[in-house]
Amino acid sequence: MAGYDDDDESYERRSQSYDAKKRKRSRSPSRNGNSSSRQGEKREDGGTDELPQPYNAKELQPAKRRAVSPSEQPRKLKRPGARARISEAEREAIRQRALERERELEAQAQAAAERQRSATSNDVVTQHYNSVPERGRDWRRTDSKIKGLRAFNNWVKSCIIQKFSPDEDHTPGSREQGLSTEKELLVLDIGCGKGGDLGKWQQAPQPVELYVGLDPADISIDQARERYRQMGSRGGGSRGGRGGYRRPPPRLFEARFHVKDCYGENIEDIEILRQVGFDTNPLSRRGFDVVSMMFCMHYAFETEQKARTMLRNVAGSLKKGGRLIGCIPNSDVLGDHVRKFNEQQEERKKKAAEGPPQEAEEGELEDGEAEQSAEWGNSIYRVRFPGKTPADGVFRPAFGWKYNFFLDEAVEEVPEYVVPWEVLRALAEDYNLELQYHKTFMEIWESEKDDETLGPLSERMGVRERGGGRLLVSPEELEAASFYTAFCFYKV
Repeated sequence: MAGYDDDDESYERRSQSYDAKKRKRSRSPSRNGNSSSRQGEKREDGGTDELPQPYNAKELQPAKRRAVSPSEQPRKLKRPGARARISEAEREAIRQRALERERELEAQAQAAAERQRSATSNDVVTQHYNSVPERGRDWRRTDSKIKGLRAFNNWVKSCIIQKFSPDEDHTPGSREQGLSTEKELLVLDIGCGKGGDLGKWQQAPQPVELYVGLDPADISIDQARERYRQMGSRGGGSRGGRGGYRRPPPRLFEARFHVKDCYGENIEDIEILRQVGFDTNPLSRRGFDVVSMMFCMHYAFETEQKARTMLRNVAGSLKKGGRLIGCIPNSDVLGDHVRKFNEQQEERKKKAAEGPPQEAEEGELEDGEAEQSAEWGNSIYRVRFPGKTPADGVFRPAFGWKYNFFLDEAVEEVPEYVVPWEVLRALAEDYNLELQYHKTFMEIWESEKDDETLGPLSERMGVRERGGGRLLVSPEELEAASFYTAFCFYKV
């Protein structure tokens, strides 16, 4: 029994020790991590209670304030002085500077957007002309669906080159008579493309010494170089021009070709142009005799800045007395079609308002459909304005009037821009370029078809039959040709 009692007494002590440990672990410390004021108080049995106790807020002492030195005076608050106050004029100047900065930032953003849009437009045009395959002369003269239009347009370009490329002191017929001339021409061809006019310049009345071709399409420039190489291997050029077949081929001129955007960039950084002479001074005697722009100037009228850059490049390249020749879409034809379209649209609206509601006929718009845009053409060409057009057919403002142009086998819905003729004429005067000649393609045909030189040339180029025979250009092709006009400016 004694052993049993010892075990019970030992068991009781272990239980009390276990309960004390449980109480100690179950209580959390005080919030500030310190023992309470009651911690360490003696218990009745003489021991010390080691468990943390809640603090007594009444026993807390307030923090002592910093003693103020007798010499330290209380700090006084000051009213804003003269330096802190600004006048109304200064406040207005600050506001104006802020507005000016906002305008600058907005202008920069618009300029960046314009450059992006312009670059996109240029890329579309460049990619298009790079993708047009080179089919060769034989195909163009036999298998092309628009061989009559091609021949007619090429004849008009030859007429302009024959009439206006020679200098004023050039003696007509000297080349045909084998007479040597004291000076040969320096020619700059902006928008030369695949070099389609190289043969025309080889047959110019006054021989060409140097031909420089510029175009933004790199593949087109490569094809122009190849065409020039083939001309050299044939011994100098093509038939046509003044004289006929029996004249020996003239010496082939020197030619240079460069990839260049002549509307968005200055061209004076091209070495050969600096050698010939690039000078915006109107009195400069150095420069090219002729700048040619055949079917390409309309791309410059996307913006006024592009148009002015183009004219600055032209004027800087020309010597005093030099000629700018070229062909562009006729803004009068574009304006007439736009005006007629808008008149028809207005008439339809009036009839619809006066009469009872009717079902839309085929081709007419129903409620909620997008409004029609000006569009016309035939089976070989088509012009389409993507947006609204001026009701009176007068394009104001003068820049950015985009339309899409399609020409079978040649142009696939490429964006072009209206060149308002009087605007071009006024801008050209700002760069000392004075108008000398301006006619539509049909007017040129009527005035030059019976010329003793240009008449037979039209027969050799396939525009009409031999002996002054019938025209080999279809009515649809003539309608497409009437879309264009030719010009010549002199640098004064």
